[in-house]
Amino acid sequence: MFFHGTLLELCFVNILKEMDRQIKSKNNKPKKMLLLAIAIITLSGFVVVSATRKKQVNVSIDDLKISKVKSDDFEDVILFNSVVEPKTSVLINVIQGGSVAEVYAESGQRVIEGMPLLRVYNPTAELNYLTQETAMIEQINNLRNIRVSIKNQQLNLDQQLLSISNDYVNANRQYATDTTLYQKGIIARLDYEKTVQEYQFQKERNEVIKKKASEENKSRSVQLARINESLKNMQKSLELLKKNKENFIVKAPVDGLLSSFNPVLGKNYNQGQPIGKIDVLDGFKLVANVDEYYISKLREGIQGITTLESDSYQVELKKIHPEVVQGQFMIELQFKKDSLPSNVKRGMSLNTKVFMSGNSKALLVNKGQFYNATNGKWVFVLDSNNKAVKRSIKIGRENPYYYEILEGLKEGDRVITSSYDDFENVEEININ
Repeated sequence: MFFHGTLLELCFVNILKEMDRQIKSKNNKPKKMLLLAIAIITLSGFVVVSATRKKQVNVSIDDLKISKVKSDDFEDVILFNSVVEPKTSVLINVIQGGSVAEVYAESGQRVIEGMPLLRVYNPTAELNYLTQETAMIEQINNLRNIRVSIKNQQLNLDQQLLSISNDYVNANRQYATDTTLYQKGIIARLDYEKTVQEYQFQKERNEVIKKKASEENKSRSVQLARINESLKNMQKSLELLKKNKENFIVKAPVDGLLSSFNPVLGKNYNQGQPIGKIDVLDGFKLVANVDEYYISKLREGIQGITTLESDSYQVELKKIHPEVVQGQFMIELQFKKDSLPSNVKRGMSLNTKVFMSGNSKALLVNKGQFYNATNGKWVFVLDSNNKAVKRSIKIGRENPYYYEILEGLKEGDRVITSSYDDFENVEEININ
């Protein structure tokens, strides 16, 4: 094709020279027009040939990576590096902000729950605690005094009720005696009427006082209940305040191994700021960052294996963190109970493989950099003359080694799988 285009160019040049000679020697207009028409036709043919000619490039076979399409078992797996971490870690937070006054432990040390780790100093907070404690104690004393006063009032009322009840009993007895004597004519009518009047007074007085006392008793019971509840809450608040005063000393929340614990004497830490963590010695897990391509393909419960010193151990996908950061998301795997290596340690990096599905027969081509330029839409396929031409394909599943070919290729086809960055506008590659 290249030779043919060059020949046309030489013919066109010769025609122009001939035209030039004819014009100089003779002023023959018909011949001139004929030669011009021939030149235009020749030029048009050259343009058409050049436009329809495929863009080609010559490349040495040593600069290419060529793979043969094959039919084989497709292992639907994902390979990645995972890091060993403790199964459970508990953060150590500064409960009461302040500057570090003393440090009692160091990173890497085994600690037990409640063990002091460091002490912070905060004079403002200590003064506030003291002021609050004094105010609470004063309120508690006031409430107790009020409760004593109410109980004294209750006692006085009980004494009054007892006296009034006694007066009523005496008046009732006198009334019964004088009624009998009056009926027998022993006492005068005036004396009897005084007895009746006293009896009625004591009776009504007793009923009124009892009713009033009953109402006051109910009111006092409500007051006492509220006071007792307030005292109970105030006592709890006081105990909590005293407990908060102990927060100046940061203690280990659980048993385990102290890590990431590097406090600096004199440095100020804010309330709630993490200052380290404790790795609970209840086992290990594997943590890995996986390409976001697999976020819809992975699911909890998928089985896998990890390798440590040439030995394989079974693992299971336990947790998927859906947040994607810089094109990756995090997963957590756990060792099977009967497959926990004895020599595993925190921070180890292990090669891990998880199985998406079982093996199946498929048409496969090796993975390569060609995918970056084509996104799996087309490839360069070699023919019998070592010329590579574009061909549309369709890719299905992939694993760390192969792409599954669904359409466009057949077994035995040879495909360029190296980078296509230099072939962006090329349709054919002549391989030397």
